[in-house]
Amino acid sequence: MDDLDLRLLDGFQRDMPLEIRPFAAMAYRLGTSEAEVIARLARLRDQGVVARIGATCRPNTAGASTLAALRVPRRRIDQVAALVGAEPGVNHCYLRQGSDWNLWFVATAPDAAALSESLARIEAGAGLAVLSLPLVRAFNIDLGFPLAGPRRAMALDQPADLAALRPRDPALMQALTTGLALVPRPFVALGQALHRSEAEVITRIRALSQARILTRFGVIVRHRALGWTQNAMVVWRLPEAAVEAAGTALAGVPGVTLCYQRRTVPGLWNWPLFCMIHARSRAEASEVLGRARALPELARRPHRVLFSTRCFRQRGATIAEVAA
Repeated sequence: MDDLDLRLLDGFQRDMPLEIRPFAAMAYRLGTSEAEVIARLARLRDQGVVARIGATCRPNTAGASTLAALRVPRRRIDQVAALVGAEPGVNHCYLRQGSDWNLWFVATAPDAAALSESLARIEAGAGLAVLSLPLVRAFNIDLGFPLAGPRRAMALDQPADLAALRPRDPALMQALTTGLALVPRPFVALGQALHRSEAEVITRIRALSQARILTRFGVIVRHRALGWTQNAMVVWRLPEAAVEAAGTALAGVPGVTLCYQRRTVPGLWNWPLFCMIHARSRAEASEVLGRARALPELARRPHRVLFSTRCFRQRGATIAEVAA
């Protein structure tokens, strides 16, 4: 990539212009042409650097989701990962080291009942128990961290205003997890697919973003393809009363890219606080972890580090049923 590629990716991971010609507005800020921005995004998408130009949606607002895991024997990893990846609502699936729960995935669905059915199909097909860890509280779920320069702390999560959600929004959110067409007026193309006007599409994206139902709208990158190959999920054991203070402090550590509380399962999973560290090397990840461990709120708290070793699936969430 050259400097313009990096400025394009880094500058528009969020707050993409909600204008009739968004790529022209991006080009103006970058000092280039609309055609050049579209061409570069298309090339970066084809190279696997860009996942989509669209949105990430807050979990459990328009749809339902959970983080889940399986304990898979080494000889069956490829088979079970393929089975998990074949489930339509699975949007992330990683093999991780550091725990006997080694295959981790995010399952999404239009509602809680459909999510339960999806997990049951995986459990039955794999012949293995599924560990489901729904989100309890988010401290930072943005993931749009800077790709260049020093590591910076991410902003604390702001609660969503669910009153802003409208009946037709889930279909729009689903389309945004797939991505915009790389054309001069992408909101026209999106509106035509949804039988809505360009103005209505732009208005609803703005409203959902302001309500924090869309956590980010812009260029969604694939970090591994950009050299951020070390993906560590760190889990912490601490009492319920200590989670809020610890999570707030942990989310403010430069280099911590996600932070949230998840439900525990007595006897199976007693680690309520999670954070993610994306880094370019194990040494860099260890430096970030060292800063986290030094926090007074986490002093002497047990923790585990689960590095991902293989990525089987990475795509947008399933929020709404799509008509055939």
